[in-house]
Amino acid sequence: MSTSTTPAPPGAQGRPSARAAPRRGKRVPDRTGWRRALRRDWQLYSLAILPLLFFLVFRYLPMIGNVIAFRRFEPGGSIFGEEWVGLRYVRMFLSDPTFWQVFRNTLWLGGLTLVFCFPIPIVLALLLNEVRRRSLKRFVQSVSYLPHFLSIVIVAGITMQMLASDGPVNHLLGVLGHDPVRFIQEPGWFRTVYVGSEIWQTAGWGTILYLAALTTIDEDLYEAARIDGAGRWRQIWHVTLPGIRPTMITLLILNVGTFMAVGFEKVLLLYNPLTYPTADVISTYVYRSGVESNSFSYAAAIGLFEAVIGLVLITSANTLSRRTVGTSLW
Repeated sequence: MSTSTTPAPPGAQGRPSARAAPRRGKRVPDRTGWRRALRRDWQLYSLAILPLLFFLVFRYLPMIGNVIAFRRFEPGGSIFGEEWVGLRYVRMFLSDPTFWQVFRNTLWLGGLTLVFCFPIPIVLALLLNEVRRRSLKRFVQSVSYLPHFLSIVIVAGITMQMLASDGPVNHLLGVLGHDPVRFIQEPGWFRTVYVGSEIWQTAGWGTILYLAALTTIDEDLYEAARIDGAGRWRQIWHVTLPGIRPTMITLLILNVGTFMAVGFEKVLLLYNPLTYPTADVISTYVYRSGVESNSFSYAAAIGLFEAVIGLVLITSANTLSRRTVGTSLW
């Protein structure tokens, strides 16, 4: 028995049927995708276990201790404090004149460090990028990188020995006919000494990211700029700097986030009671209040206040960067 079939109308063969048409709506997420990726690349994911444990143990779990900023804590008692006191310790440091002096010192040191230590690695990277002799370039890089690998104790020791009353710097001033300067004991010199040592220690290491970013710039852009008659300075301004702008903005946001966290170790090693008026910052004040004076709740309240300011700064800098130049961390 033969079965007759009705021929399809022209153009209907390539047209999908209504039943076969895909349904529009929310796309169901592939719940097995991450499992498949984990099974395939488990070696790579295993490398993240130790960093995640480090941040969990040393960064996130200690945050629980911030509760003692609102509770009265006594050494030997409960780790979460004895009784709830609310904002008592917050009101204490906000009404303390010493805290506001320390706060101003932190702003001064943080601002000077940001103004001088952030652009110098960029300038050094641009200068190294223009050096054509590879031997000279490697020598300058090695010499500038070396201070980064020295411990802060050694850097502070070298700084204090160089600027001591009978040190090389004062000896040179004596040869030039000047009286010795007490760099370490004078409060007015501390900020200059701190920022200068910070530049010496971090400028060379900071150029690594910028030199890596410079290698990603297309050489055709320089060739087009030369054809248009641009000199070296105009090439740097119109080609080089825009090419490394995302790296610059990212590092600037990170530096703004640590604006209040002025180097505790170096300040602690360089300052002394004579330089407290300009050298004492929030981190050292918290150390003396918490560890030396056993006022742990008071110190925790100040530390929490500093952390909140840092969070506000990095969030504001990230938002401003995203809206103005289109580059941000998140």
